[in-house]
Amino acid sequence: MKKTIYTICFLYGTLAFSQEIKSDTVSTSETKELQEVIVKAQRKKQFADKAVYTFDKAALEKARYAKDLLSTLPELQMDPISNTITSTKGGATLFLINGVEATDMQIRSIAPNEVVKVEYYDIPPARWATRADIVVNIMTRSTETGYVFGAEGSSALNTGFINASAYANYTKGKNDIGLEYSINLRDYTDRRVNSIYDYQLDGQRYHSNEDRKDHFGYTFQSVALRYTRLVPDNYALQIKLNTDIFSRFSKGTGQSIFTIDNTGEEHAMFKNNGSDYVIPKLDLYYSKKIGSKDELSINAVGSDYTTYTSETAKEWVKGSGVAVYDNDMVLKAKQTNFVGELAHTHDFVAGKLSSGYRISRSSISNDLNNLSGYSQYKVTYLEQYFYTEFSGKIDKFSYRVGAGLTNIHNKSAENTFNEWSFTPKVVLAYQLKNNQSLRLTSSYKPISPLSNALSSNVVQLAPNIVQKGNPFLTSQQKWISSLTYSSNNKYFDFNINAFYSYTDRVINQYYILDHTFGGYALTYENGKYSQQYGVQFTGSYKPFGNTLLVIKANLAPTSEMVKTSADKVIKNNYFGNYFVLSSEYKSFSVQYQFNIPTFSLNGAFLNTNENQNHIFIRYKHKNFTFSTGMYWMGMPSEYKTKSLSESLVDYRLHTQIMNNKSMFVLGISYDFSKGKKTEIQKKLNNDTAPAATF
Repeated sequence: MKKTIYTICFLYGTLAFSQEIKSDTVSTSETKELQEVIVKAQRKKQFADKAVYTFDKAALEKARYAKDLLSTLPELQMDPISNTITSTKGGATLFLINGVEATDMQIRSIAPNEVVKVEYYDIPPARWATRADIVVNIMTRSTETGYVFGAEGSSALNTGFINASAYANYTKGKNDIGLEYSINLRDYTDRRVNSIYDYQLDGQRYHSNEDRKDHFGYTFQSVALRYTRLVPDNYALQIKLNTDIFSRFSKGTGQSIFTIDNTGEEHAMFKNNGSDYVIPKLDLYYSKKIGSKDELSINAVGSDYTTYTSETAKEWVKGSGVAVYDNDMVLKAKQTNFVGELAHTHDFVAGKLSSGYRISRSSISNDLNNLSGYSQYKVTYLEQYFYTEFSGKIDKFSYRVGAGLTNIHNKSAENTFNEWSFTPKVVLAYQLKNNQSLRLTSSYKPISPLSNALSSNVVQLAPNIVQKGNPFLTSQQKWISSLTYSSNNKYFDFNINAFYSYTDRVINQYYILDHTFGGYALTYENGKYSQQYGVQFTGSYKPFGNTLLVIKANLAPTSEMVKTSADKVIKNNYFGNYFVLSSEYKSFSVQYQFNIPTFSLNGAFLNTNENQNHIFIRYKHKNFTFSTGMYWMGMPSEYKTKSLSESLVDYRLHTQIMNNKSMFVLGISYDFSKGKKTEIQKKLNNDTAPAATF
């Protein structure tokens, strides 16, 4: 606690003596931007850490809502599976409306002509840097009394696939009330899984070839109620109640050929598992203007709930019925999460200084029955983050410098890990021409292990093979540097990014001999380090200079390497790729997405990304939009995994969801708005930890 108090005093003492710098405020017309414009074009202004997009009349007329405008950005696209906007670069994307963390339906509730501009941060500021790889902030017009509502639904005709949502928002004076609901349902009856294990144990060679057919699915529902009171140039208050409801299941039966040396026998098995939770969240936000140059913001998010997870798996010899293994795991995890953040900003004549402190804590009480027997244990994950940053400009050269201090304190029944890390970040930018720029960024941050990696739970995967966590893991330390060249004109808008990352104490998954269970265990370790480097091209090309044809691409030749704790070096090269072709003509639009799956490193394995081959057609008529399309044309969705040559266990996995093959979907949406809504300029955006499952 003394360290925390001393650190707070040090940071705020430093801020008190900071010299004046250039402002980053974009919420009011009289305040200047953080950096001067580096690139100017018809629709884009490039800054050191972000691009700012505006939209012409044609784009506003074709869009149904703000969500459609986002999909026109060169590095954003509509994900047809989740029906949400995602980045073609991958990674976590955070969406804001005037600085407020926004849901997909809130973005839908904004009429296109209400959008002033969109800020696209490919280098997130310090307050978001630990939560997202990309931040998208939608800036809207001034508040007016009004209301908006809408509903949307899409469904496959021959299998269980449903995305549906509804929202309503009403504003009067300084008060605003919003309500929204969404559901994503999947119910697939034909998932086919082939898994192969091959290994040496006690001088004998074991080989297992298993074929299984699963009926699996999940249902995710979200209900949110928001109240906002905004007094311009004074204060903003928001209270949000949100409930996430989730359940999943898998029921599979199969058979295998199990061979010991040259003797084989036929096995039968079943594997059932499931999980469910209901997460109520309370999100409180308050922001207060202090004079004309200072603003103080407070955000607190809390949740308390229980997650139930079960897994039952049995394998036996056909004919004799002799049991090979019998796995019965039941986990009841009671979880309490809290996130609190305090932030302060000050606008100088020459710029803006921002600083803050965030604390997140998750406490999980586990009631567990598994292969090791019955146990009760408690784990606590605590993270503190102090940050401050400033920016400036000298002629064509601009910069943003940030400094942070991160504390990770993880405590389990077996181990306690506590570490403080200095987390600096530097962004340098140089204007080459009106539409070209160079940007250099470098950052360093710790990454805490996930809860399942730290878990002491044990589950059976196959004969003589179990999986378990490692409570003695320490955090990773990751350093990332990149050099980005950006250019845009009427036809092109692209970034070429040369990147390098180095991760110390990398968390690596691998197989070990496990004498407790008489076989091998798939578990986690802190390897010595890993590194990744390559070049990534992302952007769009418009052959005709308009949206009649748009080609988006993400091309990323990449080399990656991991050095394990035993000094084994694991290497892999791959060519990441993703393409989107779209066309708009009057009220019609069509979009085609595809990729060529590649293998990339994931712990002890090489995994492919999900294959894509989707086409969608949309027609807009007044407030209605009709859509149809086909997922995975001519192919099922499939996923492949294979172990590395260095692994003690040779493992192969091939999964296909046959229900997805050439899946035909129909959809309809209705959106109506009158007037404008209250959208507060929230400076803090947090969420509690996800449900702890294994």
